[in-house]
Amino acid sequence: MRLPSPPLLLISDRSQARTDLVEIVRTSFAAGCRWTSLREKDLPASAQTKLLKALLLAAKPCGARVTLHGDPRLARDAGADGVHLPAGNDPAAARRLLGRDALIGLSIHHAGETEMLEPVDVDYVLAGPVFVTQSKPGYGPALGPEGLALIVNLSPVPVIAIGGITPENAGDCLVAGAAGVAVMGGIMRAENPGEVTTQLVAALAASQPRPR
Repeated sequence: MRLPSPPLLLISDRSQARTDLVEIVRTSFAAGCRWTSLREKDLPASAQTKLLKALLLAAKPCGARVTLHGDPRLARDAGADGVHLPAGNDPAAARRLLGRDALIGLSIHHAGETEMLEPVDVDYVLAGPVFVTQSKPGYGPALGPEGLALIVNLSPVPVIAIGGITPENAGDCLVAGAAGVAVMGGIMRAENPGEVTTQLVAALAASQPRPR
C-alpha cells in the first residue's frame, strides 16, 4: 500500500480545535494535505460515523484519504479508507476485516515493538513522541531524532513521526529516515490551519531525498 503524498497525516482532536473540526480539515486539504485520521474515541459510534462521512465528503474533490483511529468495524461500516490501531492491537484481524486495499497503521513507542510488525498486515507505524508535545503531555520520554532513526532502521514498514512536530523540525524527521510526519495540535490549535499546513508541506518537500 502506497502512503498518501505529501507524507503529512492530520489527526483530529476537536477538544483542541479552534473552529469546526470538518472545516479545519477541509482548509488543510485545500492547503495540500491529503490524509487525515479521525481520532474522537470518546464519541459514540453514531457520532464518529457522522464525522467520518463528512470528512470523506470533504476529501473526495482532492482525492485525500480518510482513516479512523479506533474500531476497524466502525471504519468499515462508515466507508473509511482504513484504520489506525493503538499499540498492542491486532493488525492481522483488521486486515482480514478491511481487505488488502485498506490503509492500516499501528502506534509504537520503542524499537522493540518493531519485531512484531508484519508488512502484509501493517502499512505504516506511528512512532513517538519524537519531541515534547502539548497534545499529550506526560507521554515520553521524547525519542528525539536519534531514537526515531533507531526505530526506522529496525522497522520493516514505513515510519511516520508523531509528537511535537512543527514546520521547523518536520524536516529533521525525514532526515532521520521517517517516511512522513503526523500532526494534531499544531494544526488543530492554529489560528490559520491552512498556513501551518502549507509550511509543513513545504518543509517536507524540501527534505525529501533528491533523485540521482
